[in-house]
Amino acid sequence: MKVYFIFAFLFFNIINFEARSHELKLKSDIFYGGKPQKAAMEALAERLLKVNKTHKLDATSYFILKLASKSGLESKADIQSLVEKASTDTNDNKTKLVPYLLAIKALKKNADTNLSLAKALKMEFRTSFKTLDDLSASKVINSFVRDLNKSETAYTRELNKHKGKDFISVDDASELVLVYQEYQNTLLWEPVIDTLIAEDDNARYVIDKTLLVKTPEGAQIAAMYYRPKDKKKPIPALLRHTIYVKPKWDISIIRESAARGYIGAVSYTRGKAHSPEEIVPYLYEGRDVTAVINWLSAQSWNDGQVGMFGGSYDGFTQWAAAKYMPEALKTIVPYVAGSPGNSLPMENNIFLLVNYAWPFYTTNNKTLDHVVYRDNDRWRSLNDKWYQSGRSFREVDKVDGQPNPWFQSWLEHPSFDLYWQSQIPYKQDFAKVNIPVFSIAGYFDDGQRASINYMNDHYKYNPQAQHYLLIGPYDHFGAQRATKKAILRDYTIDPIAHFDTLEITYQWMDHIFRGANKPALLKDRVNYQVMGSNKWKHAPSLKKVSNEELTLYLSEVKEGNKYVLSQKKPSKPAYLTQRVDYADRTTINNDYYPYPIVDKKPEMTTGYVFMSEPFEQPIEVSGTFFGKIDATINKRDMDFGVTLYEVMPDGRLFHLSYYLGRASYAKDMTKRILLESGKVETLPFTRTGMTSRMLSRGSRLLVTLDINKNAYAQINYGTGKNVSDENISDAKEPLKVYWHNSSYIKVPIVRWIVHYI
Repeated sequence: MKVYFIFAFLFFNIINFEARSHELKLKSDIFYGGKPQKAAMEALAERLLKVNKTHKLDATSYFILKLASKSGLESKADIQSLVEKASTDTNDNKTKLVPYLLAIKALKKNADTNLSLAKALKMEFRTSFKTLDDLSASKVINSFVRDLNKSETAYTRELNKHKGKDFISVDDASELVLVYQEYQNTLLWEPVIDTLIAEDDNARYVIDKTLLVKTPEGAQIAAMYYRPKDKKKPIPALLRHTIYVKPKWDISIIRESAARGYIGAVSYTRGKAHSPEEIVPYLYEGRDVTAVINWLSAQSWNDGQVGMFGGSYDGFTQWAAAKYMPEALKTIVPYVAGSPGNSLPMENNIFLLVNYAWPFYTTNNKTLDHVVYRDNDRWRSLNDKWYQSGRSFREVDKVDGQPNPWFQSWLEHPSFDLYWQSQIPYKQDFAKVNIPVFSIAGYFDDGQRASINYMNDHYKYNPQAQHYLLIGPYDHFGAQRATKKAILRDYTIDPIAHFDTLEITYQWMDHIFRGANKPALLKDRVNYQVMGSNKWKHAPSLKKVSNEELTLYLSEVKEGNKYVLSQKKPSKPAYLTQRVDYADRTTINNDYYPYPIVDKKPEMTTGYVFMSEPFEQPIEVSGTFFGKIDATINKRDMDFGVTLYEVMPDGRLFHLSYYLGRASYAKDMTKRILLESGKVETLPFTRTGMTSRMLSRGSRLLVTLDINKNAYAQINYGTGKNVSDENISDAKEPLKVYWHNSSYIKVPIVRWIVHYI
């Protein structure tokens, strides 16, 4: 009997189509629901199979295409043959196939017997899961867990892209079948899957999803935990503490921890989830996490050891806990950790608008306000509305039309004062952090400086620290994911740069708690991927990733439409002059952001561009660049940016790193020191992002220097008042800057000796 399967999952990223430019006929029926759409999707999958008939697909890819195709699977033997072939595929792919394999069996059982489809699905699930160990079950369950609304939205959005079209590319056809089949799969399992998962979990684990932990001051912190039933002796606990309440995702993580033989636990920011308190981000996290750790370690089933891991805000909460160093805390694994007052909501004392919507997202309700946060039109237009309005930064919420109390509270602390210092380890606090730390970061993470600052301060105040860093070409989200993007902002990352963040975290935990070897990538304290080399390198410290500092002066000598970035110190003083009218809203200054990474052309109508001579040999740039700017201005303050690029031999640009900072805080983040009008001021800058890139022979370095005036951050009008209170009426006389040629940058490099024949 022919088996037609109306849902399957097409994973485009594991299919390499040879005929990428090939277009397929798009039937109009595909835009209608019901049977016409089903038939059109099946026909499209069939056509995709034919396009790729000469290509040797991996077994899983072929299996899924066959399921989705018009011909379906012809027989039980056909199914068995494909299952056997798919069993040779990667574990990840085999896991993702399970929902489809079980559904095939359930559909056939439903067709051949009197069993309802729901009962057939339950029977096949239970029969299959009895054969799985805890870890396999935890991974397979993740393949079943899908958000129905998200699946439907993704499918509708993808379908609407092609309305009115007669043809569709192979790539787009693949994506369309992907989201359609995922939606159909979610529809099938959605009525029964939660019950089945809960049933399986309860058979394997002791579970508490409604735990409330009391802090010494009486606050109640919401938490959940899973612990394996088969563990008779006390075991370590692995904890995430987060403000991002995502119940299904959170359970999937604590389930996997429990499946690996740990107590898996998650706790939430005060007021989140089932906590009855008022929602308070940041301020109490250190004390609250400490209370959760102390509670866990006091339980008879915990052996007195707790490890923490997680990314972004969850990375910050680990450092917040480390400020208090509870006795049971034995290690932390922060990914792209946030650092309040350091990397957000301001960068080097400049408040950024990118964090403006975040308080609505995290504090509007007990979980997350996706509706507000995903109102992209609102947030995209807000920047420009505010910029064009000329109103003060403090009035952004008035431009938006909704009060933003947390935003306003942040603006009350423009210096790195006690408000910020109390939330994370500060100075001597790091001396007490005597546990192993494993940090993961990305060159293109907006908050990467926080990861570098944490490591620098940890070693500065505790020279005996055991702090490991793993860093490569990832953005904020990529650094946290199991699968890294192959192409990030137009840059194709080296194949060797890929690793599974959660898997390497568990390897680290096994090293700390079970005496296993360290993860293979951690060969030294600093482990970094050299972009363009397809190699990882390892160094005992951040300073040791390079063996030389290349000093380059920002000279006044012009060659073509750029100025010389010179290795020679200027023989006599000179300067370049820049005029910036803060009242002008027709232009922006300082386009520094690394998007795209490759081939970005810096804005040359504002600021200055400096370029070095070509390198005669390959050279590696690795580390954090720094330097000093000597400038004279006619005001009391300014915000400026320094951006570093590689100019490749073909003329394309590669974004390496940048600095954005406020002149009045250049020497001390905790104290504002206003500039003197008409006086030469020396402005050191050091808080830049790490990079590592192999530059080929013939490449050059390019630096842009500009005043920061755009729709994405505060505008510093230079009056000396609180910048948040300045507005366009403070613009008055334009800023005039004299950039002195004694200014320089220092670029950390490794020279390579190459002999050419």
